[in-house]
Amino acid sequence: MTPDLLITQEKISLDGKTFIPAEQLPMPEWPRVVSERPQPTLTVKDDDLFLVTDTIGNISGCSLNEGNPSMGLFCCDTRFLNRLELQIEGRSPILLGSTAEKGFSLSVLCTNPRIDDRLKADNIGIRREIVLNGALFEEIEISNYSTTTVSFELSISFDADFVDLFEVRGYGRDNRGKLLRLVEPKPEDGTTWNGDSGGSVSLHAETHKAEFLTLAYQGLDGLVMESRIQFQHRLPDYFKGYTAVWQLELATHETLKIGYRINLLTNNTSSSTVSAAFTLGQAKAAELMEEQNWVQQITRISSDKSILNHIIDRAEQDMYLLRQSFGKYKTVSAGVPWFSTLFGRDSIITASQTLILNSQIAKETLLLLAAYQGKTEDEWREEEPGKILHELRLGEMARCQEIPHTPYYGTVDATPLWLMLYGEYYIWTHDHETLEQLWPNAIAAMDWIDFHLQATGYLSYYRKSKRGLTNQGWKDSGDCIVDRKGDLANGSIALCEVQAYVYSAKIRLAEIARMKKRLDLADRWQEEARNLKMRFNRDFWIEDQDFCALALDGEGKQVDSVTSNPGHCLQLGIFTPEKAYSVAERLRAPDMFNGWGIRTLSSLSPAYNPMGYHIGSVWPHDNSLIAMGLRSLGLIDQALELFQGIFDMTSQQPYQRPPELFCGYERNGDNAPVQYPVACTPQAWATGSVFQLLQMIVNLVPDAQNNCLRIIDPALPESINQLSFHNLRVGTTILDLEFERSGNTTACRVAKKRGNLRVVIEA
Repeated sequence: MTPDLLITQEKISLDGKTFIPAEQLPMPEWPRVVSERPQPTLTVKDDDLFLVTDTIGNISGCSLNEGNPSMGLFCCDTRFLNRLELQIEGRSPILLGSTAEKGFSLSVLCTNPRIDDRLKADNIGIRREIVLNGALFEEIEISNYSTTTVSFELSISFDADFVDLFEVRGYGRDNRGKLLRLVEPKPEDGTTWNGDSGGSVSLHAETHKAEFLTLAYQGLDGLVMESRIQFQHRLPDYFKGYTAVWQLELATHETLKIGYRINLLTNNTSSSTVSAAFTLGQAKAAELMEEQNWVQQITRISSDKSILNHIIDRAEQDMYLLRQSFGKYKTVSAGVPWFSTLFGRDSIITASQTLILNSQIAKETLLLLAAYQGKTEDEWREEEPGKILHELRLGEMARCQEIPHTPYYGTVDATPLWLMLYGEYYIWTHDHETLEQLWPNAIAAMDWIDFHLQATGYLSYYRKSKRGLTNQGWKDSGDCIVDRKGDLANGSIALCEVQAYVYSAKIRLAEIARMKKRLDLADRWQEEARNLKMRFNRDFWIEDQDFCALALDGEGKQVDSVTSNPGHCLQLGIFTPEKAYSVAERLRAPDMFNGWGIRTLSSLSPAYNPMGYHIGSVWPHDNSLIAMGLRSLGLIDQALELFQGIFDMTSQQPYQRPPELFCGYERNGDNAPVQYPVACTPQAWATGSVFQLLQMIVNLVPDAQNNCLRIIDPALPESINQLSFHNLRVGTTILDLEFERSGNTTACRVAKKRGNLRVVIEA
């Protein structure tokens, strides 16, 4: 149902509510408590909502130009809250402890500072709990631990700038919409505000005893967005602007509770796809029930080492948290805070990494991306028939065509990666219905690839959209495609790993075509794969470095830097054996392997920067893909070394959660891995790397179509003696596997099996 929206020059009426431009009704501001130093943050997420606060649970009025710009409450790429600040007598509480361990909620315990002679320090206990579930809920318990009755003022300041996430990230805008004030009919006490229209409305600047506060904004596209705050338990005694104030008097050891719920609205309908509960208790129960349903569906993995179990448990929970609804499908968003949306490449790689955990992620990812598959030629969005999208955005800048993300298709690798996942998913599940349903999409994707192979024999990219990405592989920053001199490559870029993805896609799709009795397609794709392999080993090989080039530039010249990209090729079979082993050996040299993982760029390169996003940092997912390649070559010890480095790094992270990336500084003695300042966490393919690395060490090779699971030469590292997989699904069979290491050998036992799957253990 379309909301009743009426716009005049002076006011906006929406379903019985009246708004006026904010500049017509100035609001008093409650002073902020400003920290001199950058604050650590807490992050919570529920489906399409996420919240980033400081460690006390506050957002101290962050703006685009100060503070931590990533703080706020976000939904659909819009910041619905940029201030959420609890104060006691105008001062910030003193933190005792806080955690966002559960992922969808955070809890904070704090106390009061000394307040003149009226309130001694540490006499008031303040316990905050914030939960996301289609809305934001907070309950605050305030306890008096002194021996006398105390009186003090507690306040919570709210504000919302409704800025687009791309604006938060630094994208400039020439124009913005306008902030609004909700106005009410003239109240009984006679307090009025007389606007230019001459109408009488309540001042709404300092009022008493109210249940609601409303923050609002009208975008350039006309949509009205609101953060509607409903207070629960004890109502505020008065409001000063958008600050709720309680005058509290607590007897000794008395506890009272205040709370509120924030609903996010767009044109008076919920902005979130999740139906919001009414109370925090109901929200928490709904989240715990959904999480429990998730846990029952996944493979549960455990070991004899507590730190590894913490890492696995965290990764299982983060995969649950990162799931996000897009229409009727639910897939994994790329990462919080910057990439909490649908991506092609990220979602596909994560789905592949987690087939061992839950194949439903892969199924819904395939179906969702197929629904968005390119259908027309659109240079602004870089859409083409058959092409798989790069990124979908829902914010005001996308809606107003200021960015092309509606969706944006500027990615060279998502299409072959989609085809690879299409084949992998079938190998794990034997889901013939989905295979058939997506076959036309697979043909369209391969047609797109083949069309772009015609010019040079390689799949390359070149930006067409003026607001698109310059680089369109997984290393998509502007400074990362460099040659051995550190100079940027020019023209159309053909990345080495993308050619390996194309090779693998053709091999896998040929097998499916043969199964479908399409021998014409099977033979053609196999022949094309053979020819691609021959060209690739000739054109990409750097003879004097005995290594593979990062790419070929627009003139067909090698971009001859030493990078991690060729490591993605190792498990896909495009290298000749001798070249594969040469790449594997070079990746483990000290200029590439820093002790925690393999760098994105050699430290010997003139362009190397250990703090560079793609020019010297270390990415967990990059390393898990390389580890799979080393394993496929039989280089088990080298693969286990990578496993150990990434898990050692992860064990030192907050909540034992692998970050999107970390700095490339050398591991020396007891030094900790150096954090990348703005890495996403949780982040999808970093989380997925946990499961891919576990899959690597036990080396499961499913073949659900032939009702078989091969376990080839499993090898637990020295840090693990036992590893078990419960509720593992291959085809229609559910089984439990137990691995145990004795010396240099690892034994496998099928502890339980429901189904007739053949399990073949090959040592």
